[in-house]
Amino acid sequence: MLRLLNIEIHKLKYNRASRVLILIYFILLTSIALIAAVKFDIGPVKFHLAEQGIFNFPYIWHFNTFMASIFKFFLLLVIVSMMANEYSNKTLKQNLIDGLSKKEFVLSKFYTVILLALVSTIFVFIVSLILGYIYSDFTEFSIVTTDLEYLLAFFVKLVAFFSFGLFLGVLVKRSAFAVGALLIWAMFESFVKGMLYWKTEDNVERIMRFFPLEAMGNLIKEPFTRLSAVKTVAKQVGENLSKDFSVQPLDILIVIIWTIIFIYLSYALLKKRDL
Repeated sequence: MLRLLNIEIHKLKYNRASRVLILIYFILLTSIALIAAVKFDIGPVKFHLAEQGIFNFPYIWHFNTFMASIFKFFLLLVIVSMMANEYSNKTLKQNLIDGLSKKEFVLSKFYTVILLALVSTIFVFIVSLILGYIYSDFTEFSIVTTDLEYLLAFFVKLVAFFSFGLFLGVLVKRSAFAVGALLIWAMFESFVKGMLYWKTEDNVERIMRFFPLEAMGNLIKEPFTRLSAVKTVAKQVGENLSKDFSVQPLDILIVIIWTIIFIYLSYALLKKRDL
């Protein structure tokens, strides 16, 4: 495992575009902290976003993992370009000539996916912990360690999303086409969802939760309607925002199964191709 991972890290180290994208990604993750600086002070209207409780434990785990997952597209570009470069630079063929099997090649990419997802999760954990202890009204250990399952969901979501990107990179061999294919698939899922709502409103969410991107999105639901301030406003206008925001084990299982499918299909494609 370490040998395969070292090969991929060496490739990333000498790929300038990948280094820049990774750097931008972690800078954007750090920028979540800038939300705390958002203030409006216009006459009698005084609003400080951090005071609305977004950095309170345990809510911060939900909020920060949701916000951080928005930036995952930067690392997706690293994954698909990493795969595309294997074809354009002919390093894939050279790796196979040097004795690397196709199975080991796919595993080396998957280990890189896991590493990037793990480092991202640890980074979000550290940033959230620091922001929480600075701004949270509740810092008791039992409260701080509540809702940590959002970090697990974040990790699983990244691994699945990057594995999807890896599969598309293997499939179409070009990074731009791989990203395009992902966008087309996202539109396809939206189209199917719209058609289901048009034909019948029954069981739409139950059906859609088995689609890959929808399943990934279900892991960490939007956190904004969970805020007490939003709920108060909603009640005043007669809206009920009661919703289950917890991470569902079935959603995690579905996403893990899709991850296995993506990695297996990546290997199956490479195995069939004459490189």
